[in-house]
Amino acid sequence: MKKIKTLEELNRLKEKSTELIYPHKTKILVGMATCGLVSGAQEVFQAIKEEIKEKKLDIILARTGCMGFCQKEPLVDIIKPGWPRISYCEMNSKKAKEAIRLLAQGKLKKEWILAKLEKEECLIEETVRSYSLNGLPEEIERIPLYEDIPFYKKQIKIAMRNCGFIDPENITEYIARAGYSSLYKVLTQYKPEKIIEEITKAGLRGRGGAGFPTGKKWKFGHETPGETKYIICNADEGDPGAYMDRSVLEGDPHSVLEGMIIGAYAIGANKGYIYARNEYPLAIKSMGVAIEQAQEYGFLGKNIFGSGFDFTIEVSRGAGAFVCGEETALIASMEGERGMPRFRPPYPANHGLWGCPTVINNVETWANVPVIIAKGASWYSKIGTKKSKGTKIFSLVGKVKNTGLVEVPMGITLKEIVYDIGGGTSTGKKLKAVQIGGPSGGCLPASLMDTVIDYEEVTGTGAIMGSGGLVVMDEDTCMVDVARYFLNFTQSESCGKCTFCRIGTKRMLEILSRITEGKGRQGDIELLEELAEKVKANALCGLGQTAPNPVLTTLKYFREEYEAHIHQKRCPAAKCRQLITYKINPEKCTGCGACKRVCFVDAISGEKKKAHIIDDEKCVRCGSCMEACKFEAIEVE
Repeated sequence: MKKIKTLEELNRLKEKSTELIYPHKTKILVGMATCGLVSGAQEVFQAIKEEIKEKKLDIILARTGCMGFCQKEPLVDIIKPGWPRISYCEMNSKKAKEAIRLLAQGKLKKEWILAKLEKEECLIEETVRSYSLNGLPEEIERIPLYEDIPFYKKQIKIAMRNCGFIDPENITEYIARAGYSSLYKVLTQYKPEKIIEEITKAGLRGRGGAGFPTGKKWKFGHETPGETKYIICNADEGDPGAYMDRSVLEGDPHSVLEGMIIGAYAIGANKGYIYARNEYPLAIKSMGVAIEQAQEYGFLGKNIFGSGFDFTIEVSRGAGAFVCGEETALIASMEGERGMPRFRPPYPANHGLWGCPTVINNVETWANVPVIIAKGASWYSKIGTKKSKGTKIFSLVGKVKNTGLVEVPMGITLKEIVYDIGGGTSTGKKLKAVQIGGPSGGCLPASLMDTVIDYEEVTGTGAIMGSGGLVVMDEDTCMVDVARYFLNFTQSESCGKCTFCRIGTKRMLEILSRITEGKGRQGDIELLEELAEKVKANALCGLGQTAPNPVLTTLKYFREEYEAHIHQKRCPAAKCRQLITYKINPEKCTGCGACKRVCFVDAISGEKKKAHIIDDEKCVRCGSCMEACKFEAIEVE
């Protein structure tokens, strides 16, 4: 492959590759990101492949990344000339083969289609639209993927613009959607200062947690003298339930590479690293293929686009320590040391990897950069709020109907995400709280669902934006136990370097555990608050400084639950085992024996067709009996 040096060569390849994205014959895309694979996408892909071969059909079959609607995986998209784009959901190998047989006859199985069809013979009005760098409208509009699917209606795809639309292991498909055009633009038209100015004017803030202005960080890196500088992509995503970065790496790796190369040129770096946790094998594989392809086409290596600029990237694998998401701990890990944070200042932009100026941004941040260069700072800055520009990706999980990845404009409310996109609670019960910001975030009550997605607004509630985890909880959730769960995670992930984090979080966890076990004491709430504030104020790094957030927010918004646990020895949500009792209502019990059969400690007794009873001394509060009872005769007190 001849390395691309000119805009003409890039455009010719782009025009030639357009056929791959919008072919003149039928094309089938199977979502093959991690979420799809664990749902059976590999079997679906193989079934379609076999059916195409057996029927000798002239159909293109390709893999693609995460389409976002993880709840409906495996997803199969059909692109056929003259048809709107069709998404089959919740597929399996049997359904996949039937879908291909029908497709060969020009028919569809409408009940499998993600969108509701108004007419049996054909489809929806214009369906799939996504942002590509050369196809974005000048005006800002919320373009859904499917106009009649609530999950997509309020989303704006920028960082995830190519996920679900291209084969992530085919660089020419990325180029077909104007990939690497922004890189050519900056290398041939911009000075480094101009790039930094554009990123600053756009208002892009780091999507990894605290929301530090990206342009400001780049400026520090650019102005710090040094012959050797580094660029790092922080892909050490460790929040429970969070998979935003993983999905971008799996579905659109070249957008991250292009953003990194642009950033490297801006600060004067010639070497870059992608620090990814080893638990992301598919993402690491995807990035490895993308790097090789970018080198082959001349987008990485020597004299990129004939500009004289040299830059290389390699993947550095992390061992999965949550603390290594913190910049200085990440750097220590890359240097071969134990992943522990360092005192700041100096900051990495001044003194980072091996003592050299280093700019670190996360996956989502880098993926935004090519769009800003392509469309301009003024375009990008129109999306969002006054202080928080652009979009934010969230992994919407927990007790919500529509789980998946959502990319929404800053300024949208939590209520819109949970109800309009998420469809409300999956249980049909009342929403109780939303955990935002991961294990170091905060639990916000239903009364605060009008809070807008904005760094300052979210911080004002006592939570943080974090990397983008959003966990929905219904009225059956015990908020004291939730605080204990998240603190247990951060406490176990503490590197132990500073006393406040190492000992403070341990003592807090001991108190929370005691409370949920029915052993809470007078003064525990006040002691928790005191410890939380001291840890927050004095811990060395972001992990320790934010670890108390779940405790502080639950104390602030759900204090009465703590008091019930401590003073009344009662769990209002009936979740803490030591504080609940299972009883059988004799008026509802039919004596069927279903509960008795599943009780592995023989705590249930009773004759057939007569009301049974539970021996509280033997009962271990596992809840199996309640799940087995079809008559709702078992109650929790």
